[in-house]
Amino acid sequence: MKFLFFTSLLFSITSAIVVPRKANYDGYKVVRLDVGQNLAEVESLIDKLSLSTWNGGPKANSEVDVVVPADKVAEFESSTTNLDSKIMHQNLGASIAQESDYPVYAVGSANATWFNSYHAYTDHIQFLNDLRASFPSNSEIITAGNSLQGRPITGIHLYGTGLKGTKPAVVFHGTVHAREWITTMTVEYFAYSLLSGYASNAEIKGLLNKYDFYIFPVVNPDGFVYTQTNDRLWRKNRQAPPSGSSCYGRDINRNWNYQWSTPGGSSTDPCAEDFRGRAAADAPETVVLSNYVNKLAAAPQKLKLYIDYHSYSQLFMTPYGYSCSVVTANNAEYQSLARGVVAAIKAVYGTVFQAGPICPTIYQVSGSSVDYLTDVTKAQYAFTSELRDTGNYGFVLPANQILPSGVEAFAGLRYLLANLK
Repeated sequence: MKFLFFTSLLFSITSAIVVPRKANYDGYKVVRLDVGQNLAEVESLIDKLSLSTWNGGPKANSEVDVVVPADKVAEFESSTTNLDSKIMHQNLGASIAQESDYPVYAVGSANATWFNSYHAYTDHIQFLNDLRASFPSNSEIITAGNSLQGRPITGIHLYGTGLKGTKPAVVFHGTVHAREWITTMTVEYFAYSLLSGYASNAEIKGLLNKYDFYIFPVVNPDGFVYTQTNDRLWRKNRQAPPSGSSCYGRDINRNWNYQWSTPGGSSTDPCAEDFRGRAAADAPETVVLSNYVNKLAAAPQKLKLYIDYHSYSQLFMTPYGYSCSVVTANNAEYQSLARGVVAAIKAVYGTVFQAGPICPTIYQVSGSSVDYLTDVTKAQYAFTSELRDTGNYGFVLPANQILPSGVEAFAGLRYLLANLK
C-alpha cells in the first residue's frame, strides 16, 4: 500500500517510462531519516535532489524512508549530517539481485520448501496447479478474469466436506501492488497450510468445512511480471498512458468504484504511484475483481470475509480508508477483532503489528477495495494488512523472512476466523 512521494512534477524512474527498459539500482541507497522537528529541511532536500520515498511524504516527528540514486549519495550524506539515520539498503541493486536469485521450481514439488525463496511468476502459477494436484478433493484452480495484457488472474478455491461453493466465502488478495512480493508468498502460505493441514489438524479441517476459500496470490499479474523483467520497484498495473502523459499504470487500490474521487486519498497525476485513473474502475483488473466478489456476495451463502494483503508497515486495519472520521456501525467489534489478530501475530515470534481503521492508522486511501467490499459488496467483514517489516528492508525483504511472515500471519488469520460472528 505504500506509495512513492513526489514533491514536483518530475517523473519517477518507475513511472515515467516511454520505452520499457531494465531499471538499474546499483549503488542506490535506501536510508531511513528521523525527521524530528526538521520537516522543512527534509522536504527541501527531497525536492532539491528529486528523491522518492517508500513510506509517503515526510512528517514532523516521524521517519521517512528515502531512495537515494548513486550519483546523489555524496550530496545527500553531506546534507544530512545533523539528522539521525539508518541504512536500510547500502546497495539497493545488490539487495534486489540477491532477492531475485530464486531457484528453478521443480514441477510437482508443492511443499514447504517453496517458502525458502521468491519465485518467477510462471512458477507461482505452477505451484497453485501442483497444490490442486496434491489435494484434488479439496481444491480447484479458478480465475477471476484477465488482466489488461491478457494474463488470467489465477487463484485457488479451497473447500471441505459437502458441495463446494455452498459455504460462506472467504477471499484473499495478494500482490495488488506489484513490488510487494512478500504478499504473494504469504497468501500462498495460507493456501498451502489449509490444504496440507486438512487431514491432520482438527482446527484447520473445521475451517475448510465451514468456509469456501478463494485465494488469489497475484491480482496484478502484469505489474508483477514487470517487477521481474524490468523494474523491481514497479507498483501499478501496466495500463497505457492517458492522453497527454507518458506515464504507465493505474493504482488498482485507488480505482474501485466507491469514494473514488474523494479528495486527498489518491492522485490525479498519471505519473504518481497512487494515480487513481481517469475514471472509477477504468482498470480491467478492478472490473474483473469487483465482478468476482460481487458474484460471491450475491450467492445465498454470502461473502463472509475479505482481506487485502500489502507491505510494508506491520498493520492490520479495518474500514475506512476514504475518511479518518467515518467508521462502520460495528466498529467496536472490528477493533476488537483487529486487536486480537495483532495479539495472535505477536504471540508467534514477538512481531509487533498495529491495529486500527485505515485512514488514521496509515493514511487516507480513496477508491480502495476494502471500502468497496464493505459498503458496495456488503461483505460481512473486510480488512487489509501491511505485512513485514517496519523499515529494516522495506519492499525488498530478504527471503529468510518469507516463512516467518507466513507463519505469524496465518496465526492471526486463524484467530480471526475463530472469532467471526
